[in-house]
Amino acid sequence: MTDEFSELTAWHADLRGQFPILTDHPELAYLDSAATAQKPRAVLDAVETYLTTTNANAGRGTYPWANRTTALVERTRRRVKEFLGDPEPDSDRSTVHFVGGTTEGLRTVARDWLTTHLTDGDEILVPYADHQANLAPWLEAQRLLAERGVRIRVRALPYQEASGDYDHRALPELVGPRTRFVAATHIHHVYGGDMNVHRLRAAVGPDVPICLDAAQSIGHLPVSVTELDVDFVVFSGHKALALPGTGAVWARNDPARGPEFRPGGWQGTPNTAGIASLEAALDWLDAAGTDRIARWSAALAARLTEGLRHLAPYEILGCQASLAADSRVQRRHGIVSFRHHDIPSDDLGFILFSHGFMVRADSLCQAGADERDASVRVSLHAYNTVEEVDRLLAVLP
Repeated sequence: MTDEFSELTAWHADLRGQFPILTDHPELAYLDSAATAQKPRAVLDAVETYLTTTNANAGRGTYPWANRTTALVERTRRRVKEFLGDPEPDSDRSTVHFVGGTTEGLRTVARDWLTTHLTDGDEILVPYADHQANLAPWLEAQRLLAERGVRIRVRALPYQEASGDYDHRALPELVGPRTRFVAATHIHHVYGGDMNVHRLRAAVGPDVPICLDAAQSIGHLPVSVTELDVDFVVFSGHKALALPGTGAVWARNDPARGPEFRPGGWQGTPNTAGIASLEAALDWLDAAGTDRIARWSAALAARLTEGLRHLAPYEILGCQASLAADSRVQRRHGIVSFRHHDIPSDDLGFILFSHGFMVRADSLCQAGADERDASVRVSLHAYNTVEEVDRLLAVLP
């Protein structure tokens, strides 16, 4: 074992035992956490306690259950700020808006914020090879503005062909006096790499707002809005150990970078059970330590790429300089995608399930991809084991 595994063995053994669905099915290996994460007992208990002791609507009643639910929602807003390293979690300057997930959150930023302040001739930079959810909303915003007679230019973020990262050296040539917005991804959902958002800020300057898709980073590694210097962080609760149907948009609301984020329309009943699960999930993640989760997941991914690179029929997607276990190049954050040269990826997915492995096997919702670009994605979390990775390598055809 590597030093990472040796140092974290006791921590991991205690942690894995807190996931009932995994301990109840030891014959199965869940390797699809980038799609949705499993839930620890603390999250399940928090939801049951809320639904059996407090369940009520928020912001609409004066009786104790309603008051406690309203307090839960507001407390979780502050909890999200704390988890993201907001330096002023009690300030009204930054805001947290609860949404159904990352896709809804990005679309809300696009429709209710971006379209309100762009003018004819403005430009925005967006990713054309990340998750479809971080492209479609910005193209929709362009279309909505065009219907009003406002023509904006959507420019593609440049990529490095070898690694799949953003090409920060080419980026300055695309930034001009009419650049008004940048949409980016924190951890790529196919390649598993950190997209180095701090370099985007350096390239676009201090005044251009950046919206960050953090679906694959929240709950997987430490995230600091201060260090990243972004203006929006959007994530899904279900990928951060909470229930499906909940997520959040954190907005910095710096007047130098644009108007205050105010979601449009009437705000109906929030997903209070989901919000209860999110509060519990963030507490659990803090207790477990996102730094340790990141180290464990990266070590598992390195063990997998080390094994895969010696299997001739396989092509590993993403940076080819970081495949060896002893590579000093940036590690994959728990996500490894690959293809077999002869077996279609969906067939390989079925083969792996026959051996007890649950993986994703399709085009992975990557913008611009179709069924011809299908791959097998193994996505790991803190509850996955060294033995699961080794068994997977042993059964791969």
